[in-house]
Amino acid sequence: MFFYNTSYLIFMLPAFIIMGLAQWYVSSSYSKWSRIPNKNGLTGAEVAKRLVERGGLSGVTVEQVQGNLSDHYDPRGKVLRLSAGVAQSASVAAAAIAAHELGHAMQDREDYFPLRLRAALVPAVNIGSFAGWILLMLGIFLQMTGLAWLGV
Repeated sequence: MFFYNTSYLIFMLPAFIIMGLAQWYVSSSYSKWSRIPNKNGLTGAEVAKRLVERGGLSGVTVEQVQGNLSDHYDPRGKVLRLSAGVAQSASVAAAAIAAHELGHAMQDREDYFPLRLRAALVPAVNIGSFAGWILLMLGIFLQMTGLAWLGV
């Protein structure tokens, strides 16, 4: 088989299984807790704004973005971005996600090194996740092993 190697399966199959299980766990937990309203009736965006105020995080703004579970904190712009499902929902999951992302803003205020390292790696990772699969497929179809490995 083209590019087939059993050692690839030995090493990669467990990783794919673990990734799939992790994704399933996050999705099922979000699905479960997004159906349960929080006690105070605040949406995720309202929770985030209150926590910004109470946490003394002046300069951090909250905005809504497209996507599902695309929530993140951008330390470069000091922006907490919440997906529509989180920003507009008054569920336990929405409040928890907003609080989690605000934790990153607090880490940024504390100049937490792992957060700075992660922020420095994001541009390279974004390029890799966009171009990697294209290079991999081109390498396979053009039978150029080096190009396929570059995609990996």
